[in-house]
Amino acid sequence: MTVYEVIAQLPAAEIVRARSKAMAMLDAVLSPEWEFRYYSYDRQWAPSEELASMKDGSGNDYVIVFSEPGVYAQATSHEAPISAYQVSPPAPWPGLFDSLPQTLRPFAQEVAFLDPNGVQRATVCLWREVTDSEWKCGDVQVPSQEDADGAEWLFGLLLKGSAEAYLEFAEDYYEVAPALDAVQHIYDLKPLTQEVVSALNPAVRLEDLAEDITQIGYPV
Repeated sequence: MTVYEVIAQLPAAEIVRARSKAMAMLDAVLSPEWEFRYYSYDRQWAPSEELASMKDGSGNDYVIVFSEPGVYAQATSHEAPISAYQVSPPAPWPGLFDSLPQTLRPFAQEVAFLDPNGVQRATVCLWREVTDSEWKCGDVQVPSQEDADGAEWLFGLLLKGSAEAYLEFAEDYYEVAPALDAVQHIYDLKPLTQEVVSALNPAVRLEDLAEDITQIGYPV
């Protein structure tokens, strides 16, 4: 599965936003230390902009910006054959950003999304303007190798969008098995309670999550 299959399967922007908030809230409960979290969400990343992000600690990540013009997303699989670092000097794969509309183009040059040398390090770029009826990407010739751009595994949990899928992820990444009904509670964006928090992580109190709840914009 490449970016083309991913954009065909991604749901509407508001569903992507809701899933992103749920995944970030679950990670906040399971991993009190922010630097060890896989998924994060910042509803006040910039004026009129919210940011969902993923980082695995091994150089692979994604960012999704929700803005007034639309949604911009880029992701990096650092070992992918279309990585910017497969050529010298490093440069993004042809076509990756060429079709990006002007309304969203500033995000591709956002300093926070570039490497220290100013290189666009993404192997995936996709977007959806507010007037679009579907997700879009550039005219990218993705090699035939399996997972050549990393799109499938980078956005896999977001695509699945289920509590069961998150539970499988948590068991693998955090080596814990939180209660499925509590995970589903978060996926449904129902108000957070101490009972739900304890079912996910007995060591965490609801009041400990105040800052994360505010940053994510999750209902209490």
